[in-house]
Amino acid sequence: MTLAKLPAALEPFREQFLQTAQPFLRAKASAARATTRWESKVGGQPYLPKGQAAPTAPDGRELFFLAQLNFAEMPQLAPFPTEGILQFYIYDDDLYGMDFDDGENPDTFRVLWFPKPASDESALQAAAAGLRDYDLLPHHPDESYPLRFELAEEVAPATDYHFWQRFGPGFFQQFGEQEWDITDQFNRVVRSQGHKIGGYAYFTQDDPRRPEDPMLLLFQLDSDETMDLMWGDMGVGHFFIREKDLLARDFSRVLYDWDAL
Repeated sequence: MTLAKLPAALEPFREQFLQTAQPFLRAKASAARATTRWESKVGGQPYLPKGQAAPTAPDGRELFFLAQLNFAEMPQLAPFPTEGILQFYIYDDDLYGMDFDDGENPDTFRVLWFPKPASDESALQAAAAGLRDYDLLPHHPDESYPLRFELAEEVAPATDYHFWQRFGPGFFQQFGEQEWDITDQFNRVVRSQGHKIGGYAYFTQDDPRRPEDPMLLLFQLDSDETMDLMWGDMGVGHFFIREKDLLARDFSRVLYDWDAL
């Protein structure tokens, strides 16, 4: 891959940065429209077979459908599936269902996996007549925005803990008084914002993952004017998974996190 022009002080590290390159799937949202139950999308009507209970919080209220990914609609990216539908649901409290103390607590968010989706509309639950009243959500669950995907490649950004593992926690300190200026320039060149599957994650605050317990970026859903989607103040939402669980197609232990400016 190519890497845009770096600050002069960072040019000696160009090859080292390029060695961190990883493939990922970039997702882009199209304008709102009626979507099928099988499409990859944010909001709208999810794919739900008959007999599949809608996910609920401990208080019995249904969680809100956030997004779904149909892996048959996108380029292949190992170790992610090549087929099946993956769904994300969140709660409408002031943290959008995130548990600050335990990001893997599924009480107020849920990830559902359908490895072999039925292709017959009659096998699905009837579309919900309407949504219950809700308090706070980052998106408009009654509007459906289809997603399209493309395979891309990126190098490690300074927001992802993999950068600090590779280059050390004090990497930019070597530039003395220019430390923050060079950090800012690097962050403008190497960016990991946007909606994506795999690759490196973007944060406005800190990476919640622990290096001793590595997790892959399962899905990043960024704030997006196209969808009037906003995580707090221009924040970004993440779902992470351990590689062994992804390979086993076990989505019961996903880490859900979002942060904002």
